[in-house]
Amino acid sequence: MRRTALLPFLLGLALAAGLPLHTARAAEPALPLFDAHLHYNWEPVPHFPLEKVLALFRAHGIMGVLATSRPNDGTRALYEAKPRDVWVVPFIRPYRVRPDIQTWMRDPQTEALIAAEYQRGYYQGIGEFHLTGRAAEAPQVGHTVAFAAQHDLYLHAHADDEALEILFRHNPQAKIVWAHTGFSTAPDKVEAYLQRYPTLWCELSYRYGITDGGGRLTPEWRRLFERYPERFLVGSDTWIDERWDDYGSLMAGYRSWLAQLPREVAERIAYRNGERLFRR
Repeated sequence: MRRTALLPFLLGLALAAGLPLHTARAAEPALPLFDAHLHYNWEPVPHFPLEKVLALFRAHGIMGVLATSRPNDGTRALYEAKPRDVWVVPFIRPYRVRPDIQTWMRDPQTEALIAAEYQRGYYQGIGEFHLTGRAAEAPQVGHTVAFAAQHDLYLHAHADDEALEILFRHNPQAKIVWAHTGFSTAPDKVEAYLQRYPTLWCELSYRYGITDGGGRLTPEWRRLFERYPERFLVGSDTWIDERWDDYGSLMAGYRSWLAQLPREVAERIAYRNGERLFRR
């Protein structure tokens, strides 16, 4: 039997046997993924050399990455390698060293860093940057939001609920990828944000509560994904070396719960939203 005919046949057998759809999908090729939260930090050298990173992407079916680094050397290395089979979406990170996480919003040098990197001509966003509460009211944050709006850039914000709302007060049309979707923000509040802010997309690394103890999608998150399939992204958040070492299991974890969703919904969250937003 030809492969094109074999997959529907296997799926039919599985469904006839009463197996759930996500079990039946084991016969299908692995779902491609767009990694919407990748750090390739150089402090002072990366954990993996560039060739191994690209091989890791290929081994785990990663079709594209939203790339940031501290400093921006790692992002430039990934983008300028121009791999044929992995498309790299570069974002400007407003950090040179790790302590900048706490001070970037008050540092006048931040503006110069962002402007200088932007001159390279290929960046699509700014971030990931960290903000908590009213720190988002700092003038430097407002300048960053204004710069992004002026140049049609996305913002990748690691922000709590209050900081997220302040970012949108700076500019209600700001295009924000919300790192970690607030970690533990209640699903009904996430839905309220999605309704209030049409240019908000939720990235799901480290997001608490998506599945129960047995790996099954919770009803609240299944409902959100099925109602707003165009608003979610997945990511690895390789902020420490251990995340690189666990990269394969992180991606397998996403595929496990994505397989419990209707195929069209799963594909949107897995990679189609990344294509639609960032592929130029």
